[in-house]
Amino acid sequence: MDASPNTRPAIEAKNLTKTFGSLTAVENLSLQVEKGEIFGIVGPDGAGKTTTLRMLSGIMDPASGSASIAGFDTRTQAFDVKENLAYMSQRFGLYPDLSVMENIQFYADLYGVPRKGRDERISELLGFSQMEPFKKRRAGALSGGMKQKLQLICALIHTPAVILLDEPTNGVDPISRRDFWRILYEIVKQGVSILVTTAYLDEAERCDRIGLLDKGRLMATGTVPEIKTLMKGKVLTLRSPQARGISKVLQEGLGSYPVNVFGDRVHIVCPDPARAEEEARALIRDRFPEPDFREAVPSLEDVFVSLMGDKEIPKALPPLVSVQEDPAGTLQQTGPAQGDGSGDKPAVTVENLTRVFGSFTAVDHVSFTVPRGEIFGFLGPNGAGKSTTIRMLCGLLSPSSGQGIVNGFQISSQAEKIKQHIGYMSQKFSLYEDLTVEENIRFYGGIYGLQGKQMEKREAWAMEMAGLSGRETALTSVLSAGWKQRLALACAILHEPPIIFLDEPTSGVDPVSRRRFWDMIYNMADLGITIFVTTHYMEEAEYCDRIALIYRGRMIAMGTPMELKTQSMDDEILDLRCQAPQAVLPAILSLSGVRDAALFGAGLHVKTPGADKAAGQIKEKLRDLGIRDFSLEKILPGMEDVFISLIEADDRKQADADREKEKVHEV
Repeated sequence: MDASPNTRPAIEAKNLTKTFGSLTAVENLSLQVEKGEIFGIVGPDGAGKTTTLRMLSGIMDPASGSASIAGFDTRTQAFDVKENLAYMSQRFGLYPDLSVMENIQFYADLYGVPRKGRDERISELLGFSQMEPFKKRRAGALSGGMKQKLQLICALIHTPAVILLDEPTNGVDPISRRDFWRILYEIVKQGVSILVTTAYLDEAERCDRIGLLDKGRLMATGTVPEIKTLMKGKVLTLRSPQARGISKVLQEGLGSYPVNVFGDRVHIVCPDPARAEEEARALIRDRFPEPDFREAVPSLEDVFVSLMGDKEIPKALPPLVSVQEDPAGTLQQTGPAQGDGSGDKPAVTVENLTRVFGSFTAVDHVSFTVPRGEIFGFLGPNGAGKSTTIRMLCGLLSPSSGQGIVNGFQISSQAEKIKQHIGYMSQKFSLYEDLTVEENIRFYGGIYGLQGKQMEKREAWAMEMAGLSGRETALTSVLSAGWKQRLALACAILHEPPIIFLDEPTSGVDPVSRRRFWDMIYNMADLGITIFVTTHYMEEAEYCDRIALIYRGRMIAMGTPMELKTQSMDDEILDLRCQAPQAVLPAILSLSGVRDAALFGAGLHVKTPGADKAAGQIKEKLRDLGIRDFSLEKILPGMEDVFISLIEADDRKQADADREKEKVHEV
């Protein structure tokens, strides 16, 4: 006899299989999620994550196998499943013309939430999501992070037993991600079970258990420490301002050892760290300053890449050449076009650039310069003005005031010239889904005026550069996000632009695809191409040569990653690792020596004006709580720490200014 719904797992899947023609998207998948548990599913693009959630939600019927939600069969008890389930897909199910409150009321009616007690429930949800001040704002006018929180409120209005979240934090900034996970932990305290798919592996580390999905098969499940035991080899790291140059030398010299660069760090996966260090030191001696070597606990991303394999990542790109025919029919090779010929001048110069929409100032007197061949990172929270700035620089939007020069051309008067000499890859890849890979490339080649031998050579180069060889006839609509990303980049650089603008290019793609993409960026920068990139992945910010931080349309910081990490924060950072860090977070925040603390991967980052004093308080508090197994060390701030600290400092400055204005007004 089957167990009653109350005693069965919150989510149960048995041998779920889904096929689309000859493609098996999910194969014999079995898993269980217990009550009050956060279970994460991670896997590369096209692994079957979304298909799995659609089958569990009842939106899609499996070819075989069965599933239950809160003890109710998804096929035969669909009504009971609906009553106990909230499903948040990657695409917002919001009505942009309705206000925040109107959207919530609509979903409350849809779920049949009784009028009695409804206002109290809405007030509670608005309160802990910090959305109360925005309840009258139109949903279409919200930032990406706010839209995520509103969609979650709408999903929670009927107090479900189970929540399915499909990559819920894609495209939102670190502050919004922290808020979102704070909300999830509050929900779990109420006994709700959560199944979440994510492309952020630091988020996966916050789950109680995770499952690794690849090609529709669940490769492994377990706690994060259990999954980390699957790592093939050990991780040796070195830190150096010249990490990119060192990584190239090590990739060539260490042979079979996988070598990857993470900002100013290089990770070497090897069986014997001591021997690998000796070999690495011999290779870089007399070529680079002595770096700091140490064996490190593998991150979940290290494990992920180790298990999934990185054999697709090229160590070098084909030479970047323009192929043209002279009158004699001889092929000539040239470097990237330099616009008006001012190759020694900056790639981008911006002075007091401003853009106003009605009474709203989206970009407010921004100024900066980008040298040629630099990877320039443009960071900021949702709605800060990043995309508006890029659109002006690309000649797609006229500035209200100020000026900008891109590759020698004025953005206000030579927009068409700029478009001919830049590559632009938007957040939503501008590809034609009903065309093949090859047809998309040829279409864009035609737009750029490429033809004949020139088009053939450029197409061959782009296909090799993007790793798309062999997929020429694949329909674009069936490509995973990672493959579409590569195709979009290939189309953007067909005409050899000396400057490439990438607006959130890696949003929603898996770690292997992100590494693959950044290898391509590094190689293009080494060939003299200027890369202007926006991103919400703070580890990617560390890959840039320099970073500018924009907030509320204004530039609030600029420098190299190391400059920002060492010079822009007065506070120090302590890294705390212990079991269930979210459970001890309130106790840590209560300490007098702690200014702030937040979840960071599988631990906490504690911000403090004095690390020694705070460390003593934290150790004493943990002992009082009966926690003996923990690690605590002072670390260099990460870019996420810097990002949030600078924005909070600007908020305080703005609040002080507002108070001064009120005082003057009162007088």
